[in-house]
Amino acid sequence: MGEFDLIARYFSRPVPEGYLGAGDDCALLPLRPGRQCVVSTDALIEGRHFLPEVDPLTLGHKSLAVNLSDLAAMGATPSGCVLALALPEVDEGWLSQFSEGFYRLANEFDCPLIGGDTTGTDHGIMICVTVFGHVTPGTALLRSAAQSGDDIWVTGSLGAAHIALKLLQGALPHNDSLLAKTRPMLEQPCPPCLFAAQLPGLAHAALDISDGFLQDLGHIIKASQCGAHVIFDHLPIDPAIRNLSEETVQEAVLSGGDVYQLCFTAPPKHRDAIETLAQQFHTEVSRVGSITGGGGLLVETLDGRRVTCANMGYQHF
Repeated sequence: MGEFDLIARYFSRPVPEGYLGAGDDCALLPLRPGRQCVVSTDALIEGRHFLPEVDPLTLGHKSLAVNLSDLAAMGATPSGCVLALALPEVDEGWLSQFSEGFYRLANEFDCPLIGGDTTGTDHGIMICVTVFGHVTPGTALLRSAAQSGDDIWVTGSLGAAHIALKLLQGALPHNDSLLAKTRPMLEQPCPPCLFAAQLPGLAHAALDISDGFLQDLGHIIKASQCGAHVIFDHLPIDPAIRNLSEETVQEAVLSGGDVYQLCFTAPPKHRDAIETLAQQFHTEVSRVGSITGGGGLLVETLDGRRVTCANMGYQHF
């Protein structure tokens, strides 16, 4: 199968009116009047970001989810996406499942695939997705916008994806039941896009938790030149991992990556509005701490014990 046949068969579904999809040198997507374009790109490489034996259906889902999570972190609404795919061979069964997983999520969040590129490679699979979104100018949620006194919020739960990865890598004792409960969080993350698009005007700063809660919150306090105080007991520990050892849970929750949920800050006066919004969009939210005027990041238990973690999070290099 040639490149153009591959694209036509697996990545050329109809696009909405006003868009131009695959077939020309560039795609076209409309820009709504009075909106600002938001763009993000992520690459996923076999052996580094996903295991070779991963289900292609879930890989298609995750390939787009990690990018939608970036749009959510800016408070943006998705507009469309493009996909670049490097493959060592043309496996039609793999392509059918991958594209199905990709399109299911794209349809769920109105983020049409409008173009991209495919090529062969002598190495493992590489997937690169670029997403486009839009916000009202001046309302994007920035890492540098946190203010002293802000509440720190987290959506979803923490830790399950990290435990699933450790189980698959053999770094934890074999446990089929635990893997079954945690693996969906690793391979099919669900970023809170609809909820996040309503946060501008309520929240100040935000980012997605991709490399670990401590490390990612650290990006906010560094960019905003402030500090943070977090209550470990208030962090949303995934129920599937609560019965593991204290040390294992702390590492998973504080430094575990592949979460693709939001960490955001907002003034206390917006607590009720945020909780109402979360109920409206069926999003779990937890208020886990506060932004402080001084530098540094302090994590404590409710009884005042300091919680530390040797591993701050995932390192790309």
